[in-house]
Amino acid sequence: MRRIYFLVFAAWLGAASLNAQQTAPANNLNIPDGTILPVRLNQSISSKSAAAGRVLTARIMQDVPLPNDEKIPVGAVVRGAILSVTKASASTRADISFRFDTLEMRHRTYPITSDLRAIAGFMEVQFAQTPEVSPGYGTPQPWITTQQIGGDEVYGVGGPVTDRASNHVGTGVYGGVLVHVRAHPERDCRGPLGTDDRLQALWVFSSDACGVYGIEGLSIAHAGRSKPIGEVTLAASQGEVRLHGATAMLLRVNSER
Repeated sequence: MRRIYFLVFAAWLGAASLNAQQTAPANNLNIPDGTILPVRLNQSISSKSAAAGRVLTARIMQDVPLPNDEKIPVGAVVRGAILSVTKASASTRADISFRFDTLEMRHRTYPITSDLRAIAGFMEVQFAQTPEVSPGYGTPQPWITTQQIGGDEVYGVGGPVTDRASNHVGTGVYGGVLVHVRAHPERDCRGPLGTDDRLQALWVFSSDACGVYGIEGLSIAHAGRSKPIGEVTLAASQGEVRLHGATAMLLRVNSER
């Protein structure tokens, strides 16, 4: 009888230890600076009703390749919070400041610092996933040509991705694209950092996508690239800041302090 109790206790102790290992924070995932995280916001936000401290979450929308054959899988979650809110008034414009600082995947959490490269309304996402021309009868869905947010052309899954000047920048894959990130000087967005010009997952966005797409009157007042690092501020030219729950974003990992 004692042996049975001992075996049961040992099994429980092993299970508890394994569970603790799975849920404890871990810092050994290599996410290089400059890594793009293509996400979709999980909740709507309005400067009229939002308050500091509100938790924000967003879903990773495409597998994100990492060094050493690792990846951040589609469906992983980035988590953060609203930092401050200014409501619209006769003398002030509305704005919302927030940060995303945690990655959750496979029952583990990883601290991150991220800035905002691009943001797009949900209608822009739908347009990017809609064929440019009606496909012929019997044309397989993966062969259909689409246009990314920002102007890149995707010639189906496995086909090339080209920019507005017809330069080859990557390849179409299931669920998105793998492309070389390009600078957009007019909008103050960087290309690859240093010599790290690897293929990155940009989901429905172009290789040089930068700034605001399809959300009228919204601007990125602070992208989080400069101090305060990781703190993003969105501002409205008039009225309140409003983001729908399916708003798309390109976050970029940035560990500078």
